[in-house]
Amino acid sequence: MPTRVRSNWRPPNARQRRQTMTTAAPMVTPERVRFSGRGVVESFTVVMEPPAGFEDQAPYLIALVRLDEGPIVTAQLTDIDGVVSIGDRVEMVTRKLSTEGERGVIIYGYKFRPVLNV
Repeated sequence: MPTRVRSNWRPPNARQRRQTMTTAAPMVTPERVRFSGRGVVESFTVVMEPPAGFEDQAPYLIALVRLDEGPIVTAQLTDIDGVVSIGDRVEMVTRKLSTEGERGVIIYGYKFRPVLNV
């Protein structure tokens, strides 16, 4: 089914764009917070059909991890030998995420693994 654009639609002008950029959190200075990097698996899934660039890693696990300090982050799970369960303790580690470009630039990021010392 084709999509129709209303005849009165106009792209936002510069003032509207500025307002949009500044209304999300006006006058707020970001605060640096240090996290322990440990948490609990709240939910997880197995990715069988990965996005472009991650085909060689499939299948892999993605989890929602509730950090000990409260926030929930989404991350890939790594170093899993057995079964993953909701409530498992995990810790953040730095791992290779992908390789990009002709020169093979390695992109690193965070993943979570089971806690080694409980």
